[in-house]
Amino acid sequence: MSQTTATFRPFSENLDLLAQVAVKVGLGLQAGQALVMTASLDAVPLARRITEHAYRAGATLVTTLYTDDETTLARYRFAPNESFDLAAKWLYDGMAEAFKGGAARLAITGADPALLANQDADKVGRANRAVSKAYRPALELITRHAINWTIVASATPAWAAAMFPAEAPEAALAKLWDAIFSTTRIDVADPVAAWRDHDRGLQQRAARMNEKRYDWLQYKGPGTDFRLGLADGHLWLGGGTTAGNGNYCIPNMPTEEIFTTPHKNRAEGVVTATKPLSHQGTMIEGIQVHFHEGRIVEARASRGQEVLQKLIDTDDGARRLGEVALVPHSSPIASGGLTFLNTLFDENAASHIALGQAYSSCLLEGDKLSAQELAARGANDSLIHVDWMIGSAELDIDGITASGVSEPVMRKGEWV
Repeated sequence: MSQTTATFRPFSENLDLLAQVAVKVGLGLQAGQALVMTASLDAVPLARRITEHAYRAGATLVTTLYTDDETTLARYRFAPNESFDLAAKWLYDGMAEAFKGGAARLAITGADPALLANQDADKVGRANRAVSKAYRPALELITRHAINWTIVASATPAWAAAMFPAEAPEAALAKLWDAIFSTTRIDVADPVAAWRDHDRGLQQRAARMNEKRYDWLQYKGPGTDFRLGLADGHLWLGGGTTAGNGNYCIPNMPTEEIFTTPHKNRAEGVVTATKPLSHQGTMIEGIQVHFHEGRIVEARASRGQEVLQKLIDTDDGARRLGEVALVPHSSPIASGGLTFLNTLFDENAASHIALGQAYSSCLLEGDKLSAQELAARGANDSLIHVDWMIGSAELDIDGITASGVSEPVMRKGEWV
């Protein structure tokens, strides 16, 4: 049997395999490391499996921080207005200290994509900004890939109901779990081998783009006519990476992208989103933005306009780009025909861009550069990093060299 052939296993075995792959392949956890994990209460079964496999791998201490939708909503119902400018800085400082001390980071995603849809957009925006400011020291260690980290998903009732509204709750949850196991290569004969092969393929694609050394990417598609400059000395990455602590990890599971750092001052034209964005419990749909000299000068959304405006008003860097990623339309996630309403999955179904903080690891020797040197190369600096999808089966992308020669990179959403 091929290692990539789908195979049937009981749910409990697939859940355990997901935990194993998250620890061994995604996180690359090493003996002697501590682990900081975040999860919702609905994700407790997966969090427990991950904890077990982390300790089996030699983890010294696993600390899990749980969130709960009902207590989150209680804040919006009962907390005083002025409290929405506050965040638990002591907690995020503690996470940063743990990372500096060598701890790995694992996030289990799966929140209700519309949890805060009916809440005051001003309060949502202020709360998000306060968290972004408090989390900044820890986020910088992640975006610099100073530590090994990964994100995996757990199906939750609210997420399943949003994706499959016509299904009964149990059937919707089962469908979502099946989709997670499939897209994360858990339902094959040998998930670890399948991930190793997939990682090699992404590394090879990134290497080919690094050989080309394009200065610009030109995008054309329905509602999109956009030219994006790449940072000086940019580096395409894909799949796994060796973190600053020497541990090899695959940060996103699933992942189908290769990505790099754009130049913060070189973006011109109009870009239209091809999928909705679920951001911090709020749905933003029909996004269309106009860039000039790298900065968003106009932003519109058919739903969630006020939240989008609050997002890009976070700081000056929130109106500029920190990441550009290429994903073929034939990726397994896109081919499945599902919109997950979750960025971890939807960004791997379509080419995308990210507002906000750049990854210094996507610059040649970026981990050795100061903040001033990173800015001089064109790397953006911001409190946020938010991906949104612009790829489709109708998107064409050209690469433009330093001498002005234009070459096809993607046609109709597929690699040329």
